[in-house]
Amino acid sequence: MNISDFYTLYLTSNKVTIDSRKIEKNDIFFAFSGDNFNAATLAEDAINKGAKAVIVEDKNYENSNKNIFFVESTLFFLQELAKYHRAQLNIPIIALTGSNGKTTTKELIHAVLSQKFNVQYTFGNLNNHIGVPLTLLSIKPEHEMAVIEMGANHQKEIEFLSQIARPNFGYITNFGKAHLEGFGGVEGVIKGKSELYDFLKSNDQFIVVNENDPIQVQKTDGYDLVIPFGRRDSEFYFEKIVENNCVGLIYNQIEAVSNLTGEYNFTNLCAAATFGLYFGVEFTLIKKAIEDYTPTNMRSQIVKKGEITLVLDTYNANPSSMKVSLENFNHFEGSKTIIIGDMLELGEESATEHLQILDLAKSLNFDEIITVGPHFKNAEAGVTSFLTTEDLIAFLKETKINSQNILLKASRGIALEKALEFIN
Repeated sequence: MNISDFYTLYLTSNKVTIDSRKIEKNDIFFAFSGDNFNAATLAEDAINKGAKAVIVEDKNYENSNKNIFFVESTLFFLQELAKYHRAQLNIPIIALTGSNGKTTTKELIHAVLSQKFNVQYTFGNLNNHIGVPLTLLSIKPEHEMAVIEMGANHQKEIEFLSQIARPNFGYITNFGKAHLEGFGGVEGVIKGKSELYDFLKSNDQFIVVNENDPIQVQKTDGYDLVIPFGRRDSEFYFEKIVENNCVGLIYNQIEAVSNLTGEYNFTNLCAAATFGLYFGVEFTLIKKAIEDYTPTNMRSQIVKKGEITLVLDTYNANPSSMKVSLENFNHFEGSKTIIIGDMLELGEESATEHLQILDLAKSLNFDEIITVGPHFKNAEAGVTSFLTTEDLIAFLKETKINSQNILLKASRGIALEKALEFIN
């Protein structure tokens, strides 16, 4: 199958999907097979549902009369189609990666830029070698710019995704202790995330830099196409404000307070505002975007249950994000209980990092510390520990937590959000 020939068919399609359950009329279905399932068997059914074309990697199911086309690799063909589409686009593409805050920052940038432009952006957490191509292929003629989130858990992954998305602008939220096992330590994280800088520099594209981050400053030192924020003498400078546990910023004496908890989100707000101001969005509209944005994705999300204030932050956790979450929650007024779950993908550093987080938690002003997961349970005694979230739920069914504020923080694999409905 020739990419340029197929591209004509793609341009007349509705959307590209890899989920047979979501096929609609005029969609293109990429039949991704698993270890124990041949997705090509769904090709005929997809056409019957109204799909314009189906890509399969099993020649036995090819039927060009029905627009069922065989390729050696559905993944490779998807990526090549995305590259071809990207080459036809003449709009700004913003890419962002980082150890913490990627998705929140992406959503804030989208919210801000959407005040003036028609912006496409990564939906949910589709930020890998499949998600990035799908996002690019969702960009339609009416879109004026796009925001692409890039995730990685090993080196060379950001380099690969950059070659697909070919961004004009890039931003790295931070360099933290995430995916240490895959990256090979903190230095590996810095090297891996900086692959975005490498691409942007080699292609004379723009880099947004938080000048309060010494690693960002060092990695972009001497590069001319920098859009800086953070310091008083930066091109864009914002003051921090906190009201009712929510963080905001001040620009030219105008306040914009978000619905996000955590002072660590101040930098995410600054990055979004910087992109907005750079692209000519009036700050009054940036203020509206920031104040209207409500997190619903288990990231720094405040949930009210009667008199209890819950902070739900269970989509991701690593030593860096756990530390700032605990320190931020420590400033909440009133009694406080933390329920923290294991941090995954830390490799040989896991035992040390979990112990350090427990030591930090004990040094802060919490009324009760509850842990979930084998890593925390093995770290140290002296706190209430459960092996699984199901064990925690059984406890919560019988026991009331008598705190005004409760933090839930864990890696996604712990599924700590399942306990939310049992907290009363």
